[in-house]
Amino acid sequence: MLVRDKVVVVTGGAGGIGKALAERFAREGARHVAVADLDVSRVREVANSIRGSAHEVDVRVEAAILDLVKEVEAQSGPIDLFCSNAGVLLFDPDIEMPADTPDEVWKMSWEVNVMAHVYAARAVLPSMLERGEGYLLNTVSAAGLLSMIGASSYATTKHAAIGLAESLSIAYADRGIRVSVVCPQAVLTGMTGTDHNFGADHDGILTPEAVAACVVEGLAGEQFLILPHPTVAGYMRAKARDPDLWLSKLRHIRRGFLDNN
Repeated sequence: MLVRDKVVVVTGGAGGIGKALAERFAREGARHVAVADLDVSRVREVANSIRGSAHEVDVRVEAAILDLVKEVEAQSGPIDLFCSNAGVLLFDPDIEMPADTPDEVWKMSWEVNVMAHVYAARAVLPSMLERGEGYLLNTVSAAGLLSMIGASSYATTKHAAIGLAESLSIAYADRGIRVSVVCPQAVLTGMTGTDHNFGADHDGILTPEAVAACVVEGLAGEQFLILPHPTVAGYMRAKARDPDLWLSKLRHIRRGFLDNN
């Protein structure tokens, strides 16, 4: 898909990857970019800067996403590309006891990192299927392919998000629907502004703009898996080739992290 002349929705668009995506889509010539987020003031700034529309949306609430889709379609026409980008990274309170991570952490992670993608698909697919075309882009993470130390709910829900996207692609590709997931490692956003460990193998922290550039390229090629950090593909092969060795290496990294803290 080329974004030019398309109607695009981006959730989690007030900052980070979402903001960079909205700005890049506008530069690529999108007909309209709708930017959604809970942070009303910041999302309005982003939308105004690109002459798009701002929408206050809690992606954990299905009715809110349905209302978003209705508003955008009423104002700008059918949605060509829905970017379900909002996400949350919550760390285990005790890195040594991930099984003790509280239910509220798991609930928040599940609602934002998985169910928001489900709600988005439910909201836009009827119109897309009727037209025989449409695109779903889900921002996930390399953690959904490889895992992550110290954030069990994040790694688990990101794995689930990959599984959902695969199911959507399998079910709807023959009916004109395309699905992509973007899976970066560390990106310079609010999520990385902490002292927590992001893993020894993240291969550098990318800017959100660099991720957005990779997304535009991946959409043009209709790639299911968009990897802003190319080395992730090699890690995936290593994990598939010898899962036990892969887990052994992650245990070694974890022990080193614990020893240094």
